[in-house]
Amino acid sequence: MSAAPFSADADRDALKRAAAEAAVELVQDGMVVGLGTGSTAAFAVEALARRHRQGLRFLGIPTSEPTAAQARAAGIPLTSFAEHRQIDLTIDGADEVERGTLNLIKGLGGALLRQKIVAAASRRLAIIVDGTKLVDRLGTHVPVPVEVVTFGLDATRAALEGLGASEPAPALLDELVERRLAARNPGGSIRLTAA
Repeated sequence: MSAAPFSADADRDALKRAAAEAAVELVQDGMVVGLGTGSTAAFAVEALARRHRQGLRFLGIPTSEPTAAQARAAGIPLTSFAEHRQIDLTIDGADEVERGTLNLIKGLGGALLRQKIVAAASRRLAIIVDGTKLVDRLGTHVPVPVEVVTFGLDATRAALEGLGASEPAPALLDELVERRLAARNPGGSIRLTAA
């Protein structure tokens, strides 16, 4: 077995960790911080926990239950929109980022709706990625996730097909979920992907 894939993964993780560490330097005492979801955002939560242990005081609003669990386990104090309607800074990753623009794809990890809500409530958004996420055109390596509630599934699927989405849309949602073309999110909504 070759050691090359491990080395490439280790190098990529080192780049993700470095990007996360740089983003965490933007956090100041007293801030409310949006905590992203995904492998790169997890490195940011680790770095934030270390800074919290060193005395930095901030509150976090997580974009997913896995992130909330990681933050709680690391001792990061959490809050909610009931207590804080505005977030000072959100640190999150992305699935793809289009070079030369601020356009990006997020949400393939299943937290699209919460990520969008947290980002929209943020004064500043720091997106952390390694070079493999940079593309000339969105959709180059990953499909675009679209989160819908069950009520709107058929209408949304038809609208996506009308826009030229190339993935087939089987009649049964269970088949979509089984084929990984759709997923049920924790909030009960459904995530489709459109290529």
